[in-house]
Amino acid sequence: MKIVSIDNSNEQVYANLYQGYAAEFSKIIDDKPNENGLFEIYPKIEGKVSGYLLYVDGIPAALTAIMEKSPKEYEICDFYVLPCFRKNKVGKNFISILFERFRGSWEIKQVAGADHAVKFWQDVVNDYTAGRFVEDKYVDEKWGLVTRQRFNHNVDN
Repeated sequence: MKIVSIDNSNEQVYANLYQGYAAEFSKIIDDKPNENGLFEIYPKIEGKVSGYLLYVDGIPAALTAIMEKSPKEYEICDFYVLPCFRKNKVGKNFISILFERFRGSWEIKQVAGADHAVKFWQDVVNDYTAGRFVEDKYVDEKWGLVTRQRFNHNVDN
């Protein structure tokens, strides 16, 4: 496994993988591609949003977009593992490495209807925090009803 940050040299790889992610969620969030058959990437990888790719044996296997809302306060905006890599805890290992890299408070949200995503994140966050996290549901202004997990690291000084 190798994790790389998104920059000009690999932004097209991120954009390509994102299409599978967007297509998978299109039914749940009622999103449609544009006239060229492409989904809009949201949020864009810029400003406070950083993107990362996971490579397995040299092949792009997963992506994530993480917003640093304020110093040491992070939100996972997007997270996608290609179906052919959804085994052997690839996604769990990918995000756990990033949790360690960016210590602070974390928030992860799943839209209503994404039951597979809720189960995945409950498992990941429960294992990562040894059960020390908060989960709730609330109405997000963009996504409507969401399930949310939150936890804090002890931030090293």
